[in-house]
Amino acid sequence: MGKQTERLSSEKIRGQGPKEIYGENAQKHDISVNNFSKVIFEKLRNDFSNLEFRFRKSINKKEINEKLNSVDSRLGLTMFVERASIKPDGGIIEVKDKTGKWRIVLVCEAKYQGKEIERINKGILVGKNKDKELMPAGNAIERSHKNINEIRNMMIDEKHFPYILFLQGSNFLTEPITVNRPDGTETTLKHDIGSLNRIDRVTSANYSLPINQNSCENIFISIDGQSVMLQAVSIYTKPTEWTIEEMLPIMMDVSLTSLKIIGIKE
Repeated sequence: MGKQTERLSSEKIRGQGPKEIYGENAQKHDISVNNFSKVIFEKLRNDFSNLEFRFRKSINKKEINEKLNSVDSRLGLTMFVERASIKPDGGIIEVKDKTGKWRIVLVCEAKYQGKEIERINKGILVGKNKDKELMPAGNAIERSHKNINEIRNMMIDEKHFPYILFLQGSNFLTEPITVNRPDGTETTLKHDIGSLNRIDRVTSANYSLPINQNSCENIFISIDGQSVMLQAVSIYTKPTEWTIEEMLPIMMDVSLTSLKIIGIKE
């Protein structure tokens, strides 16, 4: 897996940067994850030409409930909106296995929250009287749990969980960061204050495993002699903008882990 990931990074998609591939919008965090997922989709199709892949923008709640019910008749019984669906930022990549069943290989979301770094760099103050550097963090990130839980439902019988959550912004700091104002003075943003940090709102989705690691392979724990399977989100975070060179190798690594666990060899 390492060689393919390294090759993907070094090629930078045949030597082109994000501007050349997608134009200016490719560098915007909320847009790029969908475009980059499609790059991974094409890369997988090329590298595994003997396999069949598909890319979907969304999954219907009805399909998710049917999957739950197929595993246990007590599950998947409640739905009120017939057309309800989930639509992850980066879509869903699937592969057809040896039995003809579609299996999820990669799901990506990207969330940008907290603009303190950009504002301080530009000398912009906030608040009612425009005299404060920090804006209290909002709770928008909590909406990500819906898609995570629904993909878990869809993958209830799988031994992998290829869900990547890319976080960006001052609300997702994992260590202090010093930012320069236009006049050269410095402001230190701390990662452990509740008014600014929101990363603890999403670590519940990966059982507080380490950040910035591939957690695609499920964890099995023992409770009173019974084995319990945990499916953890792979959370990656940066205070500043993610680049194509950083995101694609992570996405490819998780995709290859999925294929390995599914049992499809390179």
